[in-house]
Amino acid sequence: MNIRRSKMSDLGEMERIYAYARGQMRLGGNPNQWKNDGPPKESVIKDIENGNSYVIEEGGRICGVFSFIIGDDPTYAVIESGGWLNDEPYGTIHRIASDGTCRGVFSRCLDFCTQLIANIRIDTHADNRIMHHLLRKHGFERCGIIYIADGSERTAYQKVLR
Repeated sequence: MNIRRSKMSDLGEMERIYAYARGQMRLGGNPNQWKNDGPPKESVIKDIENGNSYVIEEGGRICGVFSFIIGDDPTYAVIESGGWLNDEPYGTIHRIASDGTCRGVFSRCLDFCTQLIANIRIDTHADNRIMHHLLRKHGFERCGIIYIADGSERTAYQKVLR
């Protein structure tokens, strides 16, 4: 699988992948995350414009998407019911999704991100059992609860490569 920065011309494929992921979330008992056609298109476009959006390709076809931002995430400034593992510089994975046609999208994303920085944070909705499982499987530690910009609660995780 190849990872490259997203381009505006990828937006249609990215939206297709997010639509598939929303459907899978609902089937998996997660009807509340990415409701109303989330993630917001404006956020995805901003990620592309800022160079923080990536696509995962297999066989020349886009099968996964994610955003990766190195630097402070304002939604992570306050954490409840726990605490971060450290205060070192970190990168944050956001808006990761797959179209279900290629396996290992999260693993490939994580490999890519940890080559850039060894301290990774991510958050997910309480109902996203699949993501909670993937995070634990890949060595992330549950750190507490954060609130995203719309006030919704998310479970926060962190992984530090030693």
